[in-house]
Amino acid sequence: MEITDMSSTLTPRARLTAVAALTLASALTLSACGSDDSGSGSGDKGAGQAKNAGKTVAVTDATGAEVKVPEAPKKVVVLSEMDLDSSLALGVKPVGLTAGRGQKGAPGYLAEQAKGIPVVGAVTGPDIEKVLAAKPEVILAGQLADKQVLKQLQAIAPTVVTIDKTKDWKKSLELTGKVLGKSNEAAAFVKGYGTKVGEVKAALGANAGKTVSVARYSAKGTAVMQQGVFISDILKDLEFKRPGIQNEKGQGHSTPLSDEDLKQIDADWLFIGTLMQKGPDAKLFGELKEKPAYKELGAVKNKHLTEIDGSKWTSLGGATAAMSVLDDIKTAMASK
Repeated sequence: MEITDMSSTLTPRARLTAVAALTLASALTLSACGSDDSGSGSGDKGAGQAKNAGKTVAVTDATGAEVKVPEAPKKVVVLSEMDLDSSLALGVKPVGLTAGRGQKGAPGYLAEQAKGIPVVGAVTGPDIEKVLAAKPEVILAGQLADKQVLKQLQAIAPTVVTIDKTKDWKKSLELTGKVLGKSNEAAAFVKGYGTKVGEVKAALGANAGKTVSVARYSAKGTAVMQQGVFISDILKDLEFKRPGIQNEKGQGHSTPLSDEDLKQIDADWLFIGTLMQKGPDAKLFGELKEKPAYKELGAVKNKHLTEIDGSKWTSLGGATAAMSVLDDIKTAMASK
């Protein structure tokens, strides 16, 4: 019987499962040999934990599941931008990360801190073989909801879903702090953020309470950031008003607009940028700025426009991003 290569006809998910099957079988065998049946919670019998036979801590993840994780783990794989941000903010450098939205590696604003960390997946999902090769003690799974992929990850190491439906970076940081044995550091960070919010609000002077618009440009065109995303939470903390549909909760991460609707991004102050500072999107953004509809925006005419790092402002965000965004806003809007 002739055996043919079916890899080209399989769906991405099927390929992931097929490629990972043998490797995961090895991980499961090691796990079964090194653990008993007394543990409960997703991922509490992973190969990573078998290697860390010390104390464990039970945490409740963003889905409500109880997960037993090693006390103060050192080898952590992060599967979202927010997880990477949180880990680095708490002083733990991961052993694997997933590429940021629109990036080949870490988000631009974290590139220096994340230098040397292997990429083990993308926004679309992790590469199971690469996660296994990183030999993590614990996996921070962001907002991953695919039960099949979660099961594969749990066979490797205790796996914690860290982001709930609110996508609140403070709640995620608190949970990550518990997982990493850094609860005090997480609480201190959030307290410091609150203090900085107060400082920025005080520095705004006459610009306090102004309307602020945030938009992202890409090959798909212009998109605005509505409610329910990272940057909108920051602007709400600063008590800014938002124009038009930016006061409403969007169906996706960002809401696309046609050039004819470009006026919807206008406000007293406009912050706009691309996910990558160089490349095709950045070039197209340059072309947008030459269009009459863009030049007619009030924020542009009044020179109340700031070009931003979209990977920091308009993606999933996190603790470090929040502090940096406050700096950007203060620089742009503080009364002189």
